[in-house]
Amino acid sequence: MMKLLRIELKKILTYKIFWVLTGLYFVFLALGIILGEHIINNWVDSINRHIPLPLPHVTLYFFPDVWQNITFFAGIRYFLIFPAIIIIILITNEFTYKTIRQNVINGMSKVDIQLSKLQIILCFSVIITTIIGIVALILGISNTDSAGMHLMLTKLLFLPAFFLEIFTFLIMAYFCAFLLKHTGLAIGFFTLYVIIIEPVLYFLLKIPGLQPNNVSQYLPVNSVIRIVEYPAISSLQRIMGITLQDHISLLHCGITVGYSALFLGVTFVVMRRRDL
Repeated sequence: MMKLLRIELKKILTYKIFWVLTGLYFVFLALGIILGEHIINNWVDSINRHIPLPLPHVTLYFFPDVWQNITFFAGIRYFLIFPAIIIIILITNEFTYKTIRQNVINGMSKVDIQLSKLQIILCFSVIITTIIGIVALILGISNTDSAGMHLMLTKLLFLPAFFLEIFTFLIMAYFCAFLLKHTGLAIGFFTLYVIIIEPVLYFLLKIPGLQPNNVSQYLPVNSVIRIVEYPAISSLQRIMGITLQDHISLLHCGITVGYSALFLGVTFVVMRRRDL
């Protein structure tokens, strides 16, 4: 297994576009996290201009809510697109430059090829999740007073939940790349589906009278982003009497795991039957 991973890492470490796209992903993610609180408070200010009793400004980056809030922003579909495109490029380039065919000629089995790609996706997901966890920890320590530090680990489960989100999302990108093989086509279709097609389907498939348990929530991308669905805005929730997400749903996690297994299974079958 480690031999397969080393082979993949040798390809990636000298691949400039990988590092450029990864850098852009973290830059845009950092901007999203930094501006998140500012955007929400601007929204609060706009509401306060029309109501007699002003709503308080929110603070997103204190324990324990920082785990939920950071993973929420990191799990927005527009941010997830970046690592997905990276995976698509890595996979489709194997077909473009006939690397997969050469690997088979050199003795690698089709199963080994798939396992090597899966290892890269797993490592990439772990690295991103670890960085998100470190950022959340630093922000939490910086914004939480000593009295609240005992809450540090209360919502830590949102971090492995985010790992499941990004891992499944990258598996979807992997599936799309293997099926279409062409870089531009795969990126175009995947981006179109994530940003336009599925959101449109989400609203078209809503069945009146069955909210919130409608079939639209079980669409692939929607299932992924519903794992960490809302940020925790404690001050507004208390005043307005609304209840947003305060725990991880095992149902949504189970659906996401099911999609991962489905996409991996279909990819395995296609790989076995396809002439490389």
